[in-house]
Amino acid sequence: MFLIVLSGLLVLAVFGCVCVVRAARGGPRWVRGVAKATVLAGELAGRSGRSSRSQGDDD
Repeated sequence: MFLIVLSGLLVLAVFGCVCVVRAARGGPRWVRGVAKATVLAGELAGRSGRSSRSQGDDD
């Protein structure tokens, strides 16, 4: 079951990356929407990773 969920997440990540590349070259509106959501999710994941690391560096 875990492998199926992990495979699904991998497919979604690859699909999002393809949409980002296609939107950069000018694509349909839905591609630009998916690309924007993918970039936003990446930024949110990066911020959450940085905030947890920066709390441990204060020692």
